[in-house]
Amino acid sequence: MAEHNFTDDNFDEEVLKSKLPVLVDFFAEWCGPCKMMGPVIDELAREYDGKWKIGKCDVDASGATAQKYGVQSIPTLIVFKDGKEVDRMMGFQSKDVLMKKLEA
Repeated sequence: MAEHNFTDDNFDEEVLKSKLPVLVDFFAEWCGPCKMMGPVIDELAREYDGKWKIGKCDVDASGATAQKYGVQSIPTLIVFKDGKEVDRMMGFQSKDVLMKKLEA
């Protein structure tokens, strides 16, 4: 399964009510570092399928969600467990760094 697409409309259901832990990449199409982050998110979504729900939330298309979580710079990656934010990273993150976070 490729990454999930989180939006204002499905965020509560897909992220906050998820039985699996969730990694959300808040991004924008025009953002250079976000474009670099994309393939990393795709790989992790495939490798952790069934263990994690991993996807993206476009801050331009889903501004209410980005604002709710105080996303001021992108990319911002937020880890949710049991509907609560438990970790946050800003800027490009390497696959190794993200794997360590997911395994912790």
